[in-house]
Amino acid sequence: MKKFKSGFVTLIGRPNVGKSTLMNHLIGQKIAITSNKPQTTRNRIQTVYTGEEGQIIFLDTPGIHKAKNKLGEYMVSVAERTLREVDLVLWLVEPTTFIGAGERHIAEQLNKIDTPVILVINKIDTVSKAEILKFIDAYKDIVPFKEIIPVSALKGENTDELLHTMFEYLEEGPCYYDEDTITDQPERQIVSELIREKALRNLSDEIPHGIAVAIDQMKERKKQDIIDIDATIVCERDSHKGIIIGKKGAMLKKIGSQARHDIENLLDCQVNLKLWVKVKKDWRDSDFLIKNFGYRKSDYDE
Repeated sequence: MKKFKSGFVTLIGRPNVGKSTLMNHLIGQKIAITSNKPQTTRNRIQTVYTGEEGQIIFLDTPGIHKAKNKLGEYMVSVAERTLREVDLVLWLVEPTTFIGAGERHIAEQLNKIDTPVILVINKIDTVSKAEILKFIDAYKDIVPFKEIIPVSALKGENTDELLHTMFEYLEEGPCYYDEDTITDQPERQIVSELIREKALRNLSDEIPHGIAVAIDQMKERKKQDIIDIDATIVCERDSHKGIIIGKKGAMLKKIGSQARHDIENLLDCQVNLKLWVKVKKDWRDSDFLIKNFGYRKSDYDE
């Protein structure tokens, strides 16, 4: 009988290299939000893959970067601490021969740990096959990698090979979660992240970093397959509030209808979503507000 393996794997990399897209593809369901804006992922999102070979619990960490405020410091400390706690690290990079300061900073962290590291060169659908060898060559000596695997998270290219390779580095272990579990995130957390994703996608560049989403109420109607959700988008400036609401409320309406569609798919029922916008100046530098929006440093501090 084949041994059942299990373990904890973290995905790291600079913002926007496709960590959340890869995790969503491997799990087969949308859990982590994706956007072309930096710092999309703020919490470690725990998702679970269960297959014939075993079970992998993925921790999608915030991107490792130089922190600019308290929220940034929190995100970086969570990411760097995770590297020591897991059984395997996947480092995602873009297909390029240029290794910038951000990548060198990550390599520095990886060279301090004993955890096995697999380099994943993502977005290979954007380059020619011949170029891939050059990218492997550029990276191969920066960290003592166990494996280097090129993939396209978006197209699902070579992702089965990546899954199989991960199991080679995991040991025999228990099934930590039921096989139909795909995340340990509370529904409220995923709902707030889906709303934030739509805001990130629709708003101009300078606003998204400064927003958070709080779920004020999530209630099922008696004897009806409808859930009423009230949520507040929190921003840092009055001028941002106007942009988020938009002309005659058009932007807020757009964010709400896109989010409602994804939330209905997640909850498998009809959703009545109401959105509000509030200004909380400099919330990213307030320990109280960071905690209030679900970013709890104490969860990870020893």
